Amino acid sequence: MEIIVGTAGHIDHGKTALIKALTGIDADRLPEEKQRGITIDLGFAELDLGDVRVGFVDVPGHERFVKNMLAGASGIDLVILVIAADEGVMPQTREHFDICRLLGINAGIVVLTKTDLVDPETLELAKIEAVELVANTFLENADVVCVSSKTGDGIDALKNAIRQIGANLPPRGRRHIARLPIDRSFSMKGFGTVVTGTLASGEIAEGTELELLPTGTIVRVRGLQTHNKKVNAARAGQRVAVNLGGIDHSKITRGMTLSSPNVMRPMQIIDAEIEVLSHAPKPMRSRQRVRVHIGTIEVLARIQVLNETGEIAAGARDFAQMRLETPVSAILDEKFILRSYSPQATIAGGKVIDAFAAKHRRKDLGEVREFLARLLSSQNDADTVRILLDHAGFSGLSFSDIQACTALTNDALAKVIGDGIASRKIVDAGGRLITVEWVEALAKAVETALADFHKREPLAKGITREALRDRIYGGLHNEVFSSVVLSLESSGRIVSQNEKIRLASHRTTLSDAESVLSEKIRAIYKNAGLEVPRVEEALAESIAGTKFTIQEARKYLQLFLDSGEIVKVTGEFYFARKAIDDLIVKLRRKSTETDDPTIDVTGFKTAAGISRKYAIPLLEYFDRERVTQRFGDKRIILK
Repeated sequence: MEIIVGTAGHIDHGKTALIKALTGIDADRLPEEKQRGITIDLGFAELDLGDVRVGFVDVPGHERFVKNMLAGASGIDLVILVIAADEGVMPQTREHFDICRLLGINAGIVVLTKTDLVDPETLELAKIEAVELVANTFLENADVVCVSSKTGDGIDALKNAIRQIGANLPPRGRRHIARLPIDRSFSMKGFGTVVTGTLASGEIAEGTELELLPTGTIVRVRGLQTHNKKVNAARAGQRVAVNLGGIDHSKITRGMTLSSPNVMRPMQIIDAEIEVLSHAPKPMRSRQRVRVHIGTIEVLARIQVLNETGEIAAGARDFAQMRLETPVSAILDEKFILRSYSPQATIAGGKVIDAFAAKHRRKDLGEVREFLARLLSSQNDADTVRILLDHAGFSGLSFSDIQACTALTNDALAKVIGDGIASRKIVDAGGRLITVEWVEALAKAVETALADFHKREPLAKGITREALRDRIYGGLHNEVFSSVVLSLESSGRIVSQNEKIRLASHRTTLSDAESVLSEKIRAIYKNAGLEVPRVEEALAESIAGTKFTIQEARKYLQLFLDSGEIVKVTGEFYFARKAIDDLIVKLRRKSTETDDPTIDVTGFKTAAGISRKYAIPLLEYFDRERVTQRFGDKRIILK
């Protein structure tokens, strides 16, 4: 079992000395730290306890370096809350403890240090104060171990406590992709760029490629170390040093993340649940500027509280949106800390619910809150995926959309989706995933839209696919729409023909007056042969002596166009299909009889018995229909 143990506590309460007493390693690595005698940045050490291997993260206790403390606190499994017996609980003790609680750390040990400097009575008072601090929290029943880093008293007892708790910690799951929030970047002679961090999830193997976020740069893993030993692979929960190829260390800063390629997407609007500390000086309010600490990064943001009052009271929790000034890569359920902009102090914490949120309208708050509450209460990956798909509605989501939100591995997510498809809860619509309920709703919407169209346009053969899609939802993905249309066709509920769609039950019925008008239109074009009137003239002739308008007559003309009985050659000229077909037969017969496959405009006019007014439009139509092919002033009559 491998665990990460972090220290927490006030400056000069002996955190670094305690780690040195446990491991023999001085975690203060910077010259300034050794000169000033205080921890400024993160320090690291390791300890082998047999069945439990421990990676220690030593954090600075000074209030000026809480930012650095937060960069190390996000990845720990167990916290050692350090309280000096000679000073007791101090301001940074409380702030560090608040941070650990808000980050969801649920295992720890309270350690009273510098016991060699106090008498038994003072030590007992320090114990009482420590117990009062952690009452009703995750450390309420934690061991309180008294130690002296100077004399070594209590160190073995502390090691035993770490071993016992560590052995019982649940192992980190393997359902998620590799994610390594970076806390250090440097260059090592003979190796090049090296980054370190606590592997938050997944595995990293030597020789694989990773993506550096938020820049999107692809880098290669040249080597790995855990506990100062070279390894071929590292897994979640380990402190790891990664030797990277393809990038200079100056391009990498604390706060960046290494992850499996092409999964995570940096975003700047995040919906979350926020808990405000009970001793916060004022409520969290909309438009408040805060410092967001997530992973190892600090970014500035504006808060938009997602309730009617626009604030979250001290000691309360509620939904809010964080509008970040810098992109971050976050996932569902990831914890974060909020600190006031100025003066800097920890005021709240929370967890990410929707890392791909959009700005919300006030009237949509009820729907937004319901969605966030459902995600927050999700019991497993299958529930989460179903909730995300239900929220996506007609649009559905792609595999990569869901993976970016959940950070599940390909295999884990494929199983969830596969199970959903097999149980007929999810439909794969050409690569877009959509719930069965939304498919059924979309099918009903298609049928309703078609019924409305037939009611308004009873003579139309059908509506075009694009027009139908726009009537339902302009942003509907074509893959989803096509899948639903195909399903409705297969079930015999609709008919799709020549890019037009109609209800299978739709029939065109004409009244006596409409039938008379239609026959007039047919007769005009049938009798005209190849010397047809312009369409406006034909329609005007057809309605003479009736109450129909030219616009209404066009609808009846459209019936003949839909059936193919009349052909549109240009916007002005329409011809009976029979006249066109007879002319094609005549042209091909001429080509065969004369053994000359070519014809010019003059020859065409003679063969058709028409003027140039009709000849040019018809020849251009034949070119489009591949009856003829133009070469210079002549055309080849194609077989």
